[in-house]
Amino acid sequence: MDTLIITGASRGIGAAVARMAAKQYSIAVNYSRDEAAAAEVVRRITSAGGRAVAICADVSVEQDVMRLFEEAEKQLGPVRALVNDAGITGGFSRVDALAAETLARVFAVNVTGTILCSREAVRRMSTRNGGQGGAIVNVSSQAAKIGGAGEWVHYAASKGAVDTFTIGLAREVAMEGIRVNAVSPGLISTELHAMAGEPGRAGRMAPTIPMQRPGTADEVAEGILWLLSPAASYVTGVILPISGGR
Repeated sequence: MDTLIITGASRGIGAAVARMAAKQYSIAVNYSRDEAAAAEVVRRITSAGGRAVAICADVSVEQDVMRLFEEAEKQLGPVRALVNDAGITGGFSRVDALAAETLARVFAVNVTGTILCSREAVRRMSTRNGGQGGAIVNVSSQAAKIGGAGEWVHYAASKGAVDTFTIGLAREVAMEGIRVNAVSPGLISTELHAMAGEPGRAGRMAPTIPMQRPGTADEVAEGILWLLSPAASYVTGVILPISGGR
């Protein structure tokens, strides 16, 4: 069974992907801080008969990323799929009140982390490097299109970079057996809002969504699984909105 690495898989969308993909892949559950939550994701997978391991790594740190891939291969086997889900918002702030340290950290995790993990995946998957191909799915955000004014323009800008990277890498490796796509979730009920400082944000903003409700992590995970699957074999360089029509 091929190995799927999911960054930021201890919670939210990443955890949903891990649970749902465990029938098709051996799962490397990456986390940076919450060991207990990652262990619970692994427990749920293994208790259902799947294979999974939790691997601690900060995706913004090159040596951590390299170790993540090496450990995943050693414990589970060849890496044939990657979901870049690890991300932070940096909290709510207008641009004129934004701290440079916050900006640097958001881009380090959301952009540098995505690129470094993709680099390691391409090194292993590319037929140019002797690999057998594979698929990468990046988790972007509709904030990249909307802009995040008054809340998190810095976060939106980082996801705009993820969109651009997705398109560029997809075209770069299209002839090397690798498909690269992204999902662009809208308002989703996850811990993201509480971690940013407003636990009730999803409910407050629900009326702004044409479907009049926030989405779920499982609904986003379904889109990710489709992009990873052979059913999407002619799909690359796509940014798939999962946003309830917003």
